[in-house]
Order: sequence, then C-alpha cells, then structure tokens
Amino acid sequence: MKIFINDISVNLAKASDELEHKIYDVVLDARSTNIDSKKLIDDVLVKGATLVQVQALINMMHEKDFRALDSITFSVVPGEYKSIKKAVKKQFKIVKAGGGIVEKDDQILLIYRKNKWDLPKGKLDKGEGKRKGALREVEEECNVKAKVGDKITHTWHTYIRNGKKHLKKTHWYRMECINDKNMKPQLDEGITDVRWMGGRDAQVAMVNSFRSIRHVIKRYYSLSTKLI
Repeated sequence: MKIFINDISVNLAKASDELEHKIYDVVLDARSTNIDSKKLIDDVLVKGATLVQVQALINMMHEKDFRALDSITFSVVPGEYKSIKKAVKKQFKIVKAGGGIVEKDDQILLIYRKNKWDLPKGKLDKGEGKRKGALREVEEECNVKAKVGDKITHTWHTYIRNGKKHLKKTHWYRMECINDKNMKPQLDEGITDVRWMGGRDAQVAMVNSFRSIRHVIKRYYSLSTKLI
C-alpha cells in the first residue's frame, strides 16, 4: 500500500529479499533501534516496523515538516501486513474520488490548480459509481466531453480538514476526448488553465506537480507503452 502524506510517498510492504535489495539512501532496523526523525532523509527503508511505530511516524508526518524525505518504506512481517494496513486506514475517514487522463492524439490533458500542474479529479457523489464519477469530474473541471476507458491505477493521499484526518482513494481511468470545442477551466474549483500536452511538455510540467500525480502519469505511460 502506497500513501502520499504531504507529498511524501509512504509505502507499507511485506518483508522480502527483493524489497530489501532495492537501493535506499538510509536503512533503519526498527527491531534494534529507535527511529530518529533526523535520519529520515531521501529514500528510507525501515525494517521490522511494528504497528505502533508505523502509526507514530504517520502521525508525526502530519505534524512536522519532513522536507528532506522523499519516500519511506515500512517493511513488515508478512503475517502482520493485513492487520497493520487495516489499522492504519482506521486512523482516517475514507473519502472516495475519481479522475482521469484524457487523450487526444498523442497528447494528454493537464490542469493548473493552486500553482501546480495536476490531473482533473474529484470526490464521488454519494452512491455514485467510480467510472461515472471520474468522468463527471473530468468533464466538469475541463468542460470537455470524454469516454471512459481502462483503469490506470488508484492512489491514496491524506489531508486534514476541520481538524480531522482524511484518507482519499482516487480511482484513475484512461479517457478518450470526444469534444474539446468548449474546453475551459472550472474557475470556482481554483483551476486557472487547461492544456493539452505532448510527452515532452508533460515531463517538464511534472517538475511542478505532486508525487502522486507523477506516479499516475508514469503508470499511464508504462501501460500505454509510450515514453515521456
């Protein structure tokens, strides 16, 4: 499970030789040492993390600025993975959302919101299906007509509203543009630009975006067998 907290990738994974042979900048063994927040720099692996340690660090990440941290992976005992994952999710109010990558020729549709390049997305209405809600949000935010295709992936990210922690699960779909004649940004949602971009331009735009969005874009291009 991958959760984005304040634009930092937090990964909960079952312990394995493959996982521990990946390259990390910092490797900590939670079974033999206390986790010092000052050591959380760049890409970090925490081996043998317990539920208490995972929850404590997640809480800390909502309270402190971990500007030097790019990602943190908690390697947990396989038999405890499901229970830890369930307990982590229980800390939050779950919010369901949908969004899409709209295609036109060799371009994709990006929006500019809150000084960042982003993808159109939004919260599902009560009882609304994932695909239907994703399409509605895309059409509302960009004022285009589109057709929903295959699912790309889903992402989790957290935010705090009215003092309560929320965990949003966004379902992402590939979409085909049917009509963009009246394309324009939904200003009341803080969107100031809607733009078609080819691979090179999209790559440049992703420098000023969120890690979760870069994750979706990468997944999209890997499934499309296209290169940015």
